[in-house]
Amino acid sequence: MKKLLSLAVLTALLAACAETTQPGEYGSDGFGEEALVTENLNDAYLLAAAPRYYIGNAYKVEDVQYIPTEDFSYNQTGMAGIIPTELNGTKTSNGETYNMNQMVATSKTLPLPTIAKVTNLENGEDVIVRVNNRGPFVNTRVMDLSPAAAQKIGLTNQSKIQIQVLPEQSMAVKSATIGIAAPVVKETVTPVAEEEPVAVQPEPKPAPAPVASGDYSVQVAAFYAEDSANALLARMRSYGDAVVVKEGDMYKVRIVNLDASNARRVIDALRSNEGMAPGLLKNGRWINADSI
Repeated sequence: MKKLLSLAVLTALLAACAETTQPGEYGSDGFGEEALVTENLNDAYLLAAAPRYYIGNAYKVEDVQYIPTEDFSYNQTGMAGIIPTELNGTKTSNGETYNMNQMVATSKTLPLPTIAKVTNLENGEDVIVRVNNRGPFVNTRVMDLSPAAAQKIGLTNQSKIQIQVLPEQSMAVKSATIGIAAPVVKETVTPVAEEEPVAVQPEPKPAPAPVASGDYSVQVAAFYAEDSANALLARMRSYGDAVVVKEGDMYKVRIVNLDASNARRVIDALRSNEGMAPGLLKNGRWINADSI
């Protein structure tokens, strides 16, 4: 890609984007609703598992605080720039290797990896990107794109963009990354001496739990394989009314019929007990998991 940045601009970008773990550099810790176009998800790396699923802690850039969080309803506009080519081959915040020829991008707050549609509002061109790094650590931009992604939407320096998270694809890559399908455990059978049979009175069955009802659903995972969803389903029943919902080509494991307090309890339990980062829906619409 022809380099159009001046030396001064490149120097400023490198100062904000070199790979370390300090704020100010990469690698440290809208519009109305519309149909999201996803036909550009042909590259396998977009939905591939990452070394880790990374959210991170709150941090500041100058005097502005940013709080990374999982938000499948994310839809934001702002200025975008281009990741310097000199960073090609460096490690991203979630342990991937930055490849400037892939459709990848940075974000201050989105989980890594997240799949998003980015539209250049100056010409209407859009691209599907894999958000896999923190940044840009300047308050004037909301995202930086790889040179390949920038070229795809005609971004040559800085342009105003719209970022829309694709919830289905983001949930799929999250599930692949954290590998939450229940493992198969082989039981070891120890032989025991035979004894005379003893009559055992059957234990009384517990009374059925009252049917819960509520506007909230916690989505635990989404799979393309039904067997994977069913394997996780049994384990999730200990947290509530777990079901598998088929939408399109995906099988989604959800804990449904929750009120706000129980949804909060389930989210906290899944995070602490399972190491998961569940999503939250209210009346079928994605909302921030920490909004309740």
